[in-house]
Amino acid sequence: MPETILWILLLFLAALVLLAGVADWRRRVLIRPLFRTFKRILPPLSQTEREALEAGTVGWDGELFSGRPDWNALHRYPASQLSNEEQAFLDGPVEDLCRRLDDWRITHEDADLSPEVWDFIKQQGFFGMIIPRRYGGLDFSARAHSEVVMKLASRSLTAAVTVMVPNSLGPAKLLLHYGTPEQKDYHLPRLARGEEVPCFALTGPEAGSDAASIPDTGIVCFGEYEGERVLGIRLNWDKRYITLGPVATLLGLAFHLHDPDGLLGSEPDVGITLALIPTDMPGIEIGQRHYPLNVAFQNGPNRGRDVFIPLDKVIGGRDGLGQGWRMLMQCLADGRSISLPALATGAGKLCSRATGAYAAVRKQFKLPIGRFEGVREALARIGGNAYLMDAARELTCSALDNGETPSVVSAIVKYHLTERMRETVNHAMDIQGGSGICLGPRNYLGRVYQAVPISITVEGANILTRSMIIFGQGALRSHPYVLRELQAVQDPDPESGLRTFDRALTAHLRWGLGNAVRTFWYGLTGARLIPVGFRPGGEPVAAYRRFTRLSTAFALCADVAMFSLGGSLKRRERLSARLGDVLSHLYLGSAALKRFHDQGCPIEDRPLVEWVWQECAHRAQEALLALCDNFPNRWLGRLLRFWVFPLGRSFAPPPDALCDRVVELLLQPGPARDRLTRGLFIPDGTGDALGRLEDALAKGVRAEPVLWRIREAMRAGTLTSDDPEARVDEAAGAGVITEADAVRVREAVAARREVIAVDAFDPADLGRGEYGGHTRTQAEAG
Repeated sequence: MPETILWILLLFLAALVLLAGVADWRRRVLIRPLFRTFKRILPPLSQTEREALEAGTVGWDGELFSGRPDWNALHRYPASQLSNEEQAFLDGPVEDLCRRLDDWRITHEDADLSPEVWDFIKQQGFFGMIIPRRYGGLDFSARAHSEVVMKLASRSLTAAVTVMVPNSLGPAKLLLHYGTPEQKDYHLPRLARGEEVPCFALTGPEAGSDAASIPDTGIVCFGEYEGERVLGIRLNWDKRYITLGPVATLLGLAFHLHDPDGLLGSEPDVGITLALIPTDMPGIEIGQRHYPLNVAFQNGPNRGRDVFIPLDKVIGGRDGLGQGWRMLMQCLADGRSISLPALATGAGKLCSRATGAYAAVRKQFKLPIGRFEGVREALARIGGNAYLMDAARELTCSALDNGETPSVVSAIVKYHLTERMRETVNHAMDIQGGSGICLGPRNYLGRVYQAVPISITVEGANILTRSMIIFGQGALRSHPYVLRELQAVQDPDPESGLRTFDRALTAHLRWGLGNAVRTFWYGLTGARLIPVGFRPGGEPVAAYRRFTRLSTAFALCADVAMFSLGGSLKRRERLSARLGDVLSHLYLGSAALKRFHDQGCPIEDRPLVEWVWQECAHRAQEALLALCDNFPNRWLGRLLRFWVFPLGRSFAPPPDALCDRVVELLLQPGPARDRLTRGLFIPDGTGDALGRLEDALAKGVRAEPVLWRIREAMRAGTLTSDDPEARVDEAAGAGVITEADAVRVREAVAARREVIAVDAFDPADLGRGEYGGHTRTQAEAG
């Protein structure tokens, strides 16, 4: 402990000298030795590391990392809106597509979308949502892309994945950013019309999350192409898990390019390169299908053996040689920022609307199960998570539509929204009970439950994303000074690097001291005196103050961790993950505040936004405490804990009374429930599981006043049974209710029975089908 305190005092004194000293003297006496030390101990950045760090832009995540977030800037941030054309597409072709989808047939009987649905998707331009109009595409915004995927996900995950993949990381996206004019003019119209079905082959057996270590190779050489001898690339690759791979006609391929004979006049190791290859070329083998957890989107392996392509197949032509990793880093944000968060949010909204209705109409012990406290605890988390996911999805889409490429935020929403989806679907399954595990046309939840791990594993496995990317990349990308300091150390001009390092380090220390003082003061005062910078009008002001306090504490803890642990912090993944959790919960909570503000602070939604900010503040606090308690230097960790939380834990999770207010929004129709689940596909009539639930809820609400009168009559002794539904005829005969009232109750009972019914099958039918049933072995058959 004394040694730790001594180091802190020395650091504090050094900071004062650095800040107050004369610039030339400071640079010569103090900064130059530090600069040399940093230059010696920091490993040089590889090209792939540099490109990953410099990819994307910094937005609201930078404000949260500043320790002094400007809430007015968040409020001024323009929210993305759908154009009339985009809304018409959602109301027209997307609704039409949803009505055409029979998910039980897709997943159990056909293991694919029907030919009619494939044709509809292509003809209506679903594959060209991101392609500009001049190439025949729809030219939709990120928000519209997200809304389409979210609505489809509430109906069929197979259809949603089929539509989202060509519009996220794939040939179209890469061509738009990096293709030559000739490549764009040829491929983009064909992709927009659905004449080409694209896929992108990145993952292989030996390169999953470590995509930078791609073992697939291309060798620069001369070869024959279309009857001519040309300079090109001979490719060998082995890929798997490639969505749309089994039906693709145009293959985007990532490989490591080598030029051993110097034919390009460059280094032998050219680097990761991307190419577009027709799948019918000689040497290409499209493998059999994978079948991911009974979700029937097309997915499978492909291989290439000695496939020769000319250089003009490389995305970007000659200028694209060796630029593949930079291209990937710049374009990965769409899958993480749009597609997967939209899938997760669609599942969260579906669970909120359907499970809330089910809990309102399903009865046990003569009470709706939504009245039992254990069920209410799960329902509150379902509703709160749905609000959180939708808010984060909307804020991130707004960033994209305003020209940002949020690399850190994309990792946050990918990880946390898919994890919240996992939690939400699990809670919904617990409430659904036996009807949730019996697959069949009536089951709206089973396939969603099965599919949860798919989104967890793609676009960067969630464990990797949390433990290495969010803070590991965010600390350098979003921190106000660290990236500048690192770039200064890497500067090939030592004097220029020294001057940059001096300016960055001096500003960094001044900023860090300010954060240290504010952190302790905010802890002592409970954040009550923090100015929010705007006049509240229905806003939860306490949330803004607490998030400002947590932002300041986070910035301080991040600095202490980086200063004390240096490069070893990268290897201490659990500490890095906890710091990433703090940044993430601050982003998710502030997204909910932004949504509430943009919607005019509707009083009905107040329980939802309060649940989210209290949940996020509590989780951020627990992550900070876990960081301090597990700090390698025990005494420094204890000091940091005391400094951040001098009065102990400050933020409790959402209380039971607040959770009950959230639950009530899910159990009955109303504007808050409609806003929470806006964008779902809600079928007309009762021919679908969600349609039956909506019908049963509405009829149950209409019957409830009648049942209340029957219960009152039973208490008065007018009626004898203890079950009001069983005494409907008696109550009508006694004049307690009218015959029309009795009809309402009978309709509600019939609708509830339709909801709780489950599918049953002839045993012989369950043995049929290549995918859907059990195939007997020869021994079993004989």
